[in-house]
Amino acid sequence: MRKAIFVALSVLALGTIFRADPAAAASLGYYEVHGVEDDDMLKMRAGPGIGYKVIVGLPNGTVLRVQDCQQTGGTRWCRVTLKQARGLMGHVSWAYLRKK
Repeated sequence: MRKAIFVALSVLALGTIFRADPAAAASLGYYEVHGVEDDDMLKMRAGPGIGYKVIVGLPNGTVLRVQDCQQTGGTRWCRVTLKQARGLMGHVSWAYLRKK
C-alpha cells in the first residue's frame, strides 16, 4: 500500500514538473516573415496551397505564431496567426519564415 501511494505521488509530482503548457504545446512558436522581395509581400491564404484565397499580404518582419505545418505537394504550409491580431488565421509557406 505504501509503495503504491509513493508511486502515485511520484507520478503526480513528475507530471507537475514536466507538464507541457497547453498554450505552448499548441504552437511551434513565434516566427517572422523573412526573404520576401522588397516590393512584394508574403501571401497569407485561407488554406494550404496557392489555390486558396489570399487573406492578406505580410511584409518582411511581420511576427507570426506558427500553429502547425503540413506538406502539400512540394511546399510546406503552416497555419499561422498574427502576433498582433490573433484572430486573423491563415496559411503561409514555411520557406519565408525564420525563428524569432
